[in-house]
Amino acid sequence: MKNKRLFRSRKAFNTILLCFFLIGLLGMPKASAFAQEVPEQEMNYKQFKGKIMDAESKKPLVFATLTVEGTNISTISNTEGEFALKVPTSMKEGKVMVAFLGYKNKSIPLSQFKEDNNKIYMDVFVEALGEVSLSVPKNAEELVRETLKRRGENYFDDPTLMTAFYRETIKRRKKNVSLSEAVVNIYKTPYNSNKKDGVKLYKARKSTDYSKLDTVALKLQGGPYNALYVDIMKYPEYIFHEKSLSKYNFSFEQSTRVDNRQIYVIDFKQKPNIEEQLYSGKLYIDAERKILTSAIYSLNITDKYEAAKLFVRKKPANAKVWPNKVAYRVDYREKDGKWYYGYSNVLLEFKIDWDKKLFNSVYSLSCEMAVTDWEKNLTNEMPRARDRIKTSIILGDEAVGFADPDFWGEYNIIEPEKSIESAIKKIQRQLKKSKSGDGSPAP
Repeated sequence: MKNKRLFRSRKAFNTILLCFFLIGLLGMPKASAFAQEVPEQEMNYKQFKGKIMDAESKKPLVFATLTVEGTNISTISNTEGEFALKVPTSMKEGKVMVAFLGYKNKSIPLSQFKEDNNKIYMDVFVEALGEVSLSVPKNAEELVRETLKRRGENYFDDPTLMTAFYRETIKRRKKNVSLSEAVVNIYKTPYNSNKKDGVKLYKARKSTDYSKLDTVALKLQGGPYNALYVDIMKYPEYIFHEKSLSKYNFSFEQSTRVDNRQIYVIDFKQKPNIEEQLYSGKLYIDAERKILTSAIYSLNITDKYEAAKLFVRKKPANAKVWPNKVAYRVDYREKDGKWYYGYSNVLLEFKIDWDKKLFNSVYSLSCEMAVTDWEKNLTNEMPRARDRIKTSIILGDEAVGFADPDFWGEYNIIEPEKSIESAIKKIQRQLKKSKSGDGSPAP
């Protein structure tokens, strides 16, 4: 019974369930009506674009955070270090704080930002792990347990309404097959509460190229919940259940600093005698206050048959589907002494072996979500059941197309990588041609 409960817990955490359907049975999904009932946004913001890089190597810094100081407005850099930050036009003065784990924070006046091609260079800050202070447990596992125990006092203890940008992509080998994006409202419950968060879909768009989907169409089930449940401090039971902590080996690695805070890097991996599908990775913990600031980890695929059960919902009878890689990341941010969920991503790589076919198919599926603004939920209200999206949502079925290049208006999003930008432009060209009536370019 205990093993069955733990399996259900891990399955609940791995809410990304692949739905494989034959294209002939699937058809083209219809756009949701409520996803289109959104008024046009006025141009009441300024947008600044640029790139964040290591000052010495000039390499891009991935998932660096940009926050307008004194506000809750923020965004992150993409996998190429590029960012797009939108601020209200009424904000004439102010500073943008740029932060990246292991680097010195940089504060830049808004007045110094150009509309495009802003280059921000960050200086690294790394130090060797010195003598452990009396306030820090000498045992790495004790530090992790204490950090989990103190989540109620170190993280948001008020109901919070967050605005977040969510994106999910499907690639066949290295080519984009499907792209869905959304702005969502997250009704975040206090970290010391066992009540789950609620999510409401505000605006979404999608595109799928079914010609590149082999003989199946893949769908991600769970939508924004896939990224939201990576919030370890809100949902510790999905990875560090009280009964599973003893199944890991924890050890100290090097330490680093973030905004003058000493951050201990804790390496964790499941013990050699454990055969379950558990995790391994690194936890970045504030040494003084016992706060998890980031976590990067992956699933140990010790049994591909059991791993497949965690993710695959439906598949054709003539196909075998195996996960090759399952990786996670979560980052937290701080405001007025309290920490909160800021960003997370999930990457899954699958191989599909077809009966009587010489070559297999390799797909990668990824999703990411970044909180771009928040405020206290003073009424403590959750969205009505009919408005709240379900954990079984398939975002691609709820979204509209890519016709409007200014679709997101004032909302901060994660700047698309070049490959996604190319896909979006191609979609817009096709839409423009179709509107001309005869397939020829519109005048």
